[in-house]
Amino acid sequence: MIWRELGLPGLADVHTHFLPPRMERRVWHHFESAGPLIGREWPIIYKSALPDRVETLRALGVRTFRALAYAHRPDMAADLNRWTLDFAAATPGCLASATFFPEPSAVAYTRAALDEGAQIFKLHLQVGGFDPRAAELDPVWGLLAEAGTPIVVHAGSGPVAAGFTGPGPIGDVLRRHPRLSIIVAHLGAPEYPQFFELAGRYERVRLDTTMAFTDFFEQMAPFPPGLRPTLRDLGLAGKVLLGSDFPNIPYPYGHQLESLARLDLGDDWLRAVLWRNAHDLFDSTPRG
Repeated sequence: MIWRELGLPGLADVHTHFLPPRMERRVWHHFESAGPLIGREWPIIYKSALPDRVETLRALGVRTFRALAYAHRPDMAADLNRWTLDFAAATPGCLASATFFPEPSAVAYTRAALDEGAQIFKLHLQVGGFDPRAAELDPVWGLLAEAGTPIVVHAGSGPVAAGFTGPGPIGDVLRRHPRLSIIVAHLGAPEYPQFFELAGRYERVRLDTTMAFTDFFEQMAPFPPGLRPTLRDLGLAGKVLLGSDFPNIPYPYGHQLESLARLDLGDDWLRAVLWRNAHDLFDSTPRG
């Protein structure tokens, strides 16, 4: 396996999903039926029982992962947080994750999740369909900026653009809260240059590689070859982290790793992206 060849202890994947069973079934149905937020056929090959999927990740060499969940309507996030935090507590290697939504209770349950040890949050601006600049979220952003807790944000307009995707809305949030620790999912596809610019401008803005460079994703959002030098520099600077979207992927997990390796950006870059950058980030993240 590539991580062994690089002398790494394993893989640190910042973008994996484990959801409450009923929600998970609905998500899978949406993917496999080419729902309106997907736009194309998207078969999922890792649809085994939840414990089996955890063991699959471990067998692949993934040593740390997340149960990223995200709310798409009010009065949902707090219950999701209860499930994901309990799952992490019972699952070695799973970092404690949480989410939030623009609603009056967001500050209270976000603070509660931090107090319980949440190490990472997840937002999906495309699926959630909300404006990250909403007034109810401003104190939440402030709280998370002060805590230094990373938030994985699907802010790019792929695979289907929505009202508040793209670099503009989340860029406005960063201008107001420049100390936020944001991890832009999917390298910001398809608005790669703009999100790379944000990563270069803000100290705590990073990107994850989720699905990027795979054959499947290159058909939808090809990466600009001219950005490869910047990708290399950002990776070596700690700003690019491995993500996969497991289990919601239509190809074997190893294809993500092969796709990164064939970029030919060097072994040091691969070591940083596959392990060191996430390990360094989360080893220094407050845990409540």
